[in-house]
Amino acid sequence: MKSLAFLVFLLPVVFYAQTNYQQAEDYFKQDNFGKAKPIFETFLKQNPHHKKTREYLGDIAAHSKDWDTAILYYKSLVNDDKNNANYHFKYGGVLGMKAISINKIRAVTYISEIKYHLQRANTLNPQHIEAHWALVEFYIQLPGIFGGSEKKAIQYANHLGTISAVDGYLANGYIAEYTNRPKDAEYNYRKAIEVGGSPHTYDKLSGFYKKNKQPNKAMDVASSSLKKHKRNQLNYQIGKIAAQYNIKPHYGIECLNQYLANYTVKDGVPKDWAYYRLAQIYKNLGKKEIALRWINKALLARADFNEAAKEKSLILAM
Repeated sequence: MKSLAFLVFLLPVVFYAQTNYQQAEDYFKQDNFGKAKPIFETFLKQNPHHKKTREYLGDIAAHSKDWDTAILYYKSLVNDDKNNANYHFKYGGVLGMKAISINKIRAVTYISEIKYHLQRANTLNPQHIEAHWALVEFYIQLPGIFGGSEKKAIQYANHLGTISAVDGYLANGYIAEYTNRPKDAEYNYRKAIEVGGSPHTYDKLSGFYKKNKQPNKAMDVASSSLKKHKRNQLNYQIGKIAAQYNIKPHYGIECLNQYLANYTVKDGVPKDWAYYRLAQIYKNLGKKEIALRWINKALLARADFNEAAKEKSLILAM
């Protein structure tokens, strides 16, 4: 009878713990890490060997750029399961981010460990796309004196292409861009669009053109992506190019107005930046009063908008 009474008492507690944990996972999936973290931490105190919780907390720490904490969580996971490719990838990756954040002399001490864990992830799971990408970046960014190699980076990029053709082209485009081979970079980014056509592939080519001071081409690519994917954020990007480079002003105004009309928080760029870009375009057109109206709206939305304050000075000086 006592056993039955204890069971009746225990069931609601277990149910509550499960529900609470599920809520934390939902928060995590929504990128609401502030609410997820304390629930996971409480659960881990009660279940210190729970792998998934440690992985969640490592991911949250990495997202917050708390590399030391992420390293502790991922290292414990690697120690517990040496044959888990994802644990090795995450541990190697966060070690790499730690190395970037410290001085170069100290960073050198991390190189062999980063290399080992990324290669281990790749060995354990030859289809691991993220591990291939990490190795491409590792070998292309690392100076030759410490083991960097364009040849090895290309080998990993080409192997990546056998797993995912789009990623293979993107990786080779990245290598070509990094090593100052713009024609090869453009070719690979265009092939990525041809093969995959995701928003990311268009973003890479558009970004490449912007870096290489080819704003008309960047705008054309962004416009093609907008027609295909209907992402509101692209309306802002087109308006930004129009404002920055003083090209196709009326198209830029049209896109920025569309951005404002369809704006949601998920679009990423706050409305005050759209106001700012509209002010820039009208300034470029010589329409001082309209430009002032928009720049004042930007400053009203955010009083500490320094870029808008500087732009207002330029408009007033017209």
